[in-house]
Amino acid sequence: MSITVTQLSKVYGEQRAVNDISFALTKGEVVGFLGPNGAGKSTTMKMITGYLPPTSGTASVGGYDVVTHPIEVRQRIGYLPEANPLYTDMYVREFLTFIASIHKLGSNTEKRIAEVIGMTGLQPESKKKIGALSKGYKQRVGLAQALIHDPEVLILDEPTSGFDPNQLVDIRELISELGKEKTILLSTHIMQEVEAMCSRVIIINKGNIIADDSLTNLQQGRMDNGYIQVSFGDPLPTTAELQQLTGVTNVKQQDPRTWQLFAGNLEEVRKNLLQFALINNRNILSLQSNSQSLESIFRELTK
Repeated sequence: MSITVTQLSKVYGEQRAVNDISFALTKGEVVGFLGPNGAGKSTTMKMITGYLPPTSGTASVGGYDVVTHPIEVRQRIGYLPEANPLYTDMYVREFLTFIASIHKLGSNTEKRIAEVIGMTGLQPESKKKIGALSKGYKQRVGLAQALIHDPEVLILDEPTSGFDPNQLVDIRELISELGKEKTILLSTHIMQEVEAMCSRVIIINKGNIIADDSLTNLQQGRMDNGYIQVSFGDPLPTTAELQQLTGVTNVKQQDPRTWQLFAGNLEEVRKNLLQFALINNRNILSLQSNSQSLESIFRELTK
């Protein structure tokens, strides 16, 4: 199951909220969709799910166009919107039964409700009215309704909003596990969540995609910012020994025993450094990698 977006645009009067963007997601990917407020993230997600018609371009889910085959698309998508609209006068199980009926689960309804309640950790609050729940548990209800029909694609707009640190761990693990079998596109402003859950990042700014790459490539692609810091048991006679290592772009000495080795591929340099120490009988006291954080990359690209 896949998501394909081709030259997709959304225009409101003279404002281009989304400007001719293209990307594709495949099964087994958890992709972080990032951007400043007003960048076009939610608008793009609404077009993919069929809640907003595009001005131009196309979007498809599993080969079904969102405009010409909206029912087929919605059958395959689980959507958690940013606002998370819920019927607050309904009880949790009552609401999930209602959503299951929309998806025509029939005799499988009770079994599936029990499964999603377990998956999302709703057991302690499952007999309450939605309006009486905390923000975190309301968010769990929203996630449960997105999962009730076991969709192949998940579109999650700010899925971790309202969770405390303990709840974050549970939901992070759930999304990571679901991502092994489903296609997941999620939007969040919490960069640590992206680093924990996503293998790939798409960054949008002012309606345009400005980055689309794996998290590793984004972090290591800025060669002057990624480095390995190594401390030896004895001082090195010169920097030349380290500068000659394959993959090293620059070397800075911190003190007689400590050095910073800058590189594009930190893992390659780490291996070469360990081999260097073994061949030359150098005792390594400490070895630390320092790649550029996703937050700093995001700020650099969207400032």
